[in-house]
Amino acid sequence: MNVDGGAFVAKQATTDKRQRRERGSINPDDIIKGAFELAEEVGIDNLSMPLLGRHLGVGVTSIYWYFRKKDDLLSAMTDQALRTYVFATPYVAADDWRETLHNHAWTMRKTFMGNPILCDLILIRSALSPKAAQLGVLEVEKSIASLVEAGLSAEDAFETYSAVSVHVRGSVVLQRLYEKNLASADGTGAQLDDRMAIDPESTPLLAKATADGLHRIATTDDANFEYALNCILDHAERLIATGPKSKGSGKTTKSSVRQRNRAAATN
Repeated sequence: MNVDGGAFVAKQATTDKRQRRERGSINPDDIIKGAFELAEEVGIDNLSMPLLGRHLGVGVTSIYWYFRKKDDLLSAMTDQALRTYVFATPYVAADDWRETLHNHAWTMRKTFMGNPILCDLILIRSALSPKAAQLGVLEVEKSIASLVEAGLSAEDAFETYSAVSVHVRGSVVLQRLYEKNLASADGTGAQLDDRMAIDPESTPLLAKATADGLHRIATTDDANFEYALNCILDHAERLIATGPKSKGSGKTTKSSVRQRNRAAATN
């Protein structure tokens, strides 16, 4: 029994030793891949070079050879995450702009909500290399071009896409910060409306709206995300219907854009 136990320990030690990489056998792609694996376990905030070295079975100096500090590693991870996210996001089509932009927004929201690491890297940290930033700009350009083709001016197309993008990112970041607070060490993290006492006598409308427990004041659930998204799309639809573009250019003057926006907002 003891002999078998000793043999097991010796075998385990040998296995651990074999798992450790030889000097110079690691490369940047291996490090980034390992960093994503480790981040899934400990989160971006707790990711460290020593932990990553142990995860990869290399000395920490092997990591520092390629990434001089954690921020450099996070930048490389963010670039890769952005490339993966961009290619997974559906495009906005001019001939069906409302439906495809609606799907685009929901896909962005679901992608980030389903991947906390992606959210932390792209939305919360959002430090991109020039190359990755340029990739993001090109994708935004495509979406705006489709909206212009659908009938919006260049300025209105920009404002519409920006509003959708901000709406998506804001809703996801609020939810992510809420989750981070709930997971805080002292366990006191709570959402604003979780701490609000709604009195049916003094605030009957709030009490009625939140009675089912599904509607909250300080968070963006699916229902109010859809409501706000449709408000943005409705506004864009009114702009297309009421404001023809100048011939050939796809542009209007800034004053006419403001006038149309004010008119559409009052309808």
